Amino acid sequence: MSSSKFDEFTAKVNSKVKSKEAHTMIKNELKNHLQELSHSLQKKEFSKEEADEKAIQDMGNPFSLGENLNRIHKPRIDWILLVLFLVIAGISFLPLIGGATLNVPSIYLINRQATWYTLALLIILSVLFFDYRKLRNWWILFYGTALALLLYTSVFGIMVNGLKRWISIFGLSTDVTITLLLFLLAWAGILSKINEFHSVKKQVLLFIMFWAPILVYMMLPHIMFSIIYFISVITMLAVSNVQKKLAIKLLATNISAGLVLLVFIIASSRGGYFFQRLQVFIDPNKDPMGAGYMYLVVKDIFSRAGWFGNGLTNDLSYETLPAAHTDFIFAYLVYSLGWIFGIFLCLILLGFILRISFNAFRTPDLFGRLLVIGGAALFTVPASWNILMGFGFLPIMGVSLPFISYGGSMLLVYSFTLGLILNVYRRKDLVEATK
Repeated sequence: MSSSKFDEFTAKVNSKVKSKEAHTMIKNELKNHLQELSHSLQKKEFSKEEADEKAIQDMGNPFSLGENLNRIHKPRIDWILLVLFLVIAGISFLPLIGGATLNVPSIYLINRQATWYTLALLIILSVLFFDYRKLRNWWILFYGTALALLLYTSVFGIMVNGLKRWISIFGLSTDVTITLLLFLLAWAGILSKINEFHSVKKQVLLFIMFWAPILVYMMLPHIMFSIIYFISVITMLAVSNVQKKLAIKLLATNISAGLVLLVFIIASSRGGYFFQRLQVFIDPNKDPMGAGYMYLVVKDIFSRAGWFGNGLTNDLSYETLPAAHTDFIFAYLVYSLGWIFGIFLCLILLGFILRISFNAFRTPDLFGRLLVIGGAALFTVPASWNILMGFGFLPIMGVSLPFISYGGSMLLVYSFTLGLILNVYRRKDLVEATK
């Protein structure tokens, strides 16, 4: 009898709550509260029926309660994050306006960038309105697809500038960048149930699953992708609810394996390409006309930038600064618009990343939190690397500046990730807490 009374009360409350996604959560919370209140009253010598009636009365008017809950439990858009995204999107057109490309009319690339951003906005809107929690149990599919794409690329990938990055399947070409997104989705699902991997066999499986993508990325070779993947997964593990003993075991095992791999790479390549690039990073003057050339060029460009720059239309040519609209876009923007703009850009990117990171802890849902923090790492690593390699603090690698460097594949991957982040924020007051 009490159950039907409680159901009737919660139904009246939910009639005033517009978001149907919140109905189940509200119903469960109210029924639990009513049952606890009823049990407390029964201890004071109320009969069960009297206690149930009194519990309902103490909750107050169900319609007034429903109106209050409607204000609390409703979808929300993170407008601050969206505004930051639009500012960053606008900045991405500046190098194209300035003509930072090789023998291609600026208007052509501007139109293409506008097309990519139109698709990006459509992707963000499409991802925003479905329930991201449905992705949690698809981790095997995401992981398997990503690893299969990597293995396919290692065999059939199209070689560009010494890297296998592009693949064509049934006439459709795609970039292996999409594998980073798929692994993000997979590991968010895995880490949301990490404490189930308590047996030795499952931990060995986890170890293999973690390192397999890194080894394949390095075979292609995509060192930057392996770094992004490694840091993203480790960051997600750090904010998961993994048991302390298991966390120590996993971190110790994988960090040890990482150090062994790093020592092996350095030792096996002594005198080879990797070792030479490492030496040049430490001292670019060892090979000023070869591997050290770009370090010296970017250093010179920064020294001539000044506070207000040299204008978007300047003396920089593609021959002087290759990839000015992709890998070296930060150096180009600082040279063109000055250090004041460079500082502004760094602050915008920092605000964008911090906003995402803070949002991760506003959702009570563990899977959503892992998606957001993994997405933050997916933006932070390449953004930090792209800027810091220009200053000579990190080795120069082929890495774009998220949402700013020209190109469609990375933009669409980042847009899908941003859509997921906004999706989690939108539902932060509609989902139940998970552990």
